[in-house]
Amino acid sequence: MSAPFKAYDVRGQIPGEINAVFAYRFAQAVKKTLAPGSVVVGHDMRLDSPALAGALIQGLLDSGVDVLPVGQCGTEEVYFHTARSGADAGLMVTASHNPPDYNGIKMVLKGAAAATPDNAFNAIEAVMRSGEPLAAVDRYGARGTLHPVCDRRAYIERLLEEVAGEKLTPFKIVCHAGNGCAGPIIDLLEEHLPFTFIKIDHEPDPRLPNGVPNPLLPEKREKASKAVVEHGADLAIAWDGDFDRCFLYDHKGRFVEGYYLVGMIAQRMLKKAPGSTVLYDPRLTWNTIDVVESAGGVAKPCRTGHAYFKRMMREENAIYGGEMSAHHYFRDFAYCDSGMLAWLAVVCELSASGQSLAETLEERIAKFPCSGEINFTVADAGSVQERVAAHYAPANPKLETIDGLGMVFDDWRFNLRASNTEPLLRLNVETRGDRALLEKKVAELKGLITG
Repeated sequence: MSAPFKAYDVRGQIPGEINAVFAYRFAQAVKKTLAPGSVVVGHDMRLDSPALAGALIQGLLDSGVDVLPVGQCGTEEVYFHTARSGADAGLMVTASHNPPDYNGIKMVLKGAAAATPDNAFNAIEAVMRSGEPLAAVDRYGARGTLHPVCDRRAYIERLLEEVAGEKLTPFKIVCHAGNGCAGPIIDLLEEHLPFTFIKIDHEPDPRLPNGVPNPLLPEKREKASKAVVEHGADLAIAWDGDFDRCFLYDHKGRFVEGYYLVGMIAQRMLKKAPGSTVLYDPRLTWNTIDVVESAGGVAKPCRTGHAYFKRMMREENAIYGGEMSAHHYFRDFAYCDSGMLAWLAVVCELSASGQSLAETLEERIAKFPCSGEINFTVADAGSVQERVAAHYAPANPKLETIDGLGMVFDDWRFNLRASNTEPLLRLNVETRGDRALLEKKVAELKGLITG
């Protein structure tokens, strides 16, 4: 039973690890451990997602819990409706960018606060592993109430608040939804925005005919990149399946590292709330710190992962938090991540500056060039980190231990951390304006890691 429970959510293979029976019992365990009065439930476009969401809903209703269904949606819509409705929890059936035979459950608590092992998952898993019978209510009148589907217009109105009063440039934008759930949201936004949208793989399709929507994979970037150039578009946006992450391409079709977007969005948010705190993840940091401090903000590091960011966003009352993996968190969105607010913030910033995305970022990339994330499959991540640390220790670098191994030198730094969700060791390297040094150190670290 433990296999599907991960660091931040539940995820596993269909049907061996996750199935309708698992989802029904999960819902019962949520009732037993958290005693919610009402729960928001949504699902993505995957083939098994509607049935799993149905099992969650049935398990909640049979346990006496009211359910507010969202239907097919993005993960951030569950966050939004959980916070807006006052529900005690939100459950989203999705496996995001995992292979087609996977699915899972993301969860938030009241106010869309992060669900963690300590406040939710450990207790739920213990109940499910115990095998004890979980009783349903014994009277029909004690069953939960199934409410009408949540009104999507309220969510769309929240997105449009982000551009209210802005003089938006009528950009031509390629949208690559990857047959995930982002397409219908773009359709609803389209009539309110001055943009021309060029839509590719736009309709949600449970068959995933064009493969898993994961724009972080280089082989998944070609379509959007080519479309920008072919259509003479100003930029392109791509999303993963449940659109809690967004990825951008400039007018030349070049994929933009999420690291540099963090600084750009931070700059936009600090104009709205001068002097505020901005969170960043410790993999790549120098550009973000430089932009935030130059804009009069306070930059603080946060351990990688949405549960950590959601919690620290609240603790610090941060205006914005950004991970280089394309998760962007907003204080005015219940401190949660949104793959829609992120690109809207970018087009607002571009409209205000009059620059292209390429022009805006080229200076930053030159000032702090980075490797992008390089992944390694290793047998023992800890021993590799120890070997790398021992190699550089004589140079007496500053150590960063908030997440993985970070070593900081005068003109370069790196972070080497084990993935929370996959058997991978992830490397990120950056320098102060020295691309030759960057290439040298990446090659050096690759040699040390592969040993």
